[in-house]
Amino acid sequence: MTATPPLPELRQLALQALLEPEPQQKVLWVQTLHAQAATLSIASDKHLAAPPGLPGCPQRPELRLHLDLPRRSPFTPEGLATLLHAVTHIEFNAINLALDALWRFPGLPTAYYLDWLTVAAEEALHFSLLQTHLQSMGYDYGDFEAHTGLWDMTRKTEGDVLARMALVPRTLEARGLDATPPMQAKLRKVGTPDALRAVAILDIILQDEIGHVAIGNHWYRHLCRERGLEPLATYTRLAEHYGAPRLKGPLNLPARRQAGFSETELESLGATA
Repeated sequence: MTATPPLPELRQLALQALLEPEPQQKVLWVQTLHAQAATLSIASDKHLAAPPGLPGCPQRPELRLHLDLPRRSPFTPEGLATLLHAVTHIEFNAINLALDALWRFPGLPTAYYLDWLTVAAEEALHFSLLQTHLQSMGYDYGDFEAHTGLWDMTRKTEGDVLARMALVPRTLEARGLDATPPMQAKLRKVGTPDALRAVAILDIILQDEIGHVAIGNHWYRHLCRERGLEPLATYTRLAEHYGAPRLKGPLNLPARRQAGFSETELESLGATA
């Protein structure tokens, strides 16, 4: 009797996708994994070793410290492209963040891994929408410098999934909920067809990111319950221990409520913003 070959394993494949440096190939990896999710096994209890070279990134854009990046007005075509390139870079890194959350942490429910696969697929869509728009403007991802800080918190929290859920989706990604409406308002003032197309893309991104932050909130609270921890005090402790960036107001309260932040949490966050 011929043995049935083992099903391809999701976490190992996600790690391979994370190692892929070429953006289009990474997007294709993620789209394929998401489409085939029902046919993949999940070795949830298996510990996978982190290989060198994480995350896979292209040679361009050139990465610099945030403060070293030049500021340009979005009221010029190149300045608008620079702003959109910065958002495109964030979305490329967001693919990597989701893939890292997927492969790195063993011992979680199947739903956890499928949630982060969905997040990776939506981040890949966001990246593709923005890159296509940049290309329609005569530019491409990699044409401008970008900043280095997006992977730092991922590296800091690689040893604890609770810290990862607290400080990446619930902190870094949640900051995007606050930043998007003011960016859209600025783009509406620019008023060109390219700027208004960017506003529409940001509408898609904002709605999806509410869901991503909600996933982070769900698993953060799940892990707090498992460990017998109070979520609000635990978040404060983790933010201090790992040096989470300070919030900058105003907070997008409707979006944060949709994403599952409680009124008590919002009051606490508002006091520090």
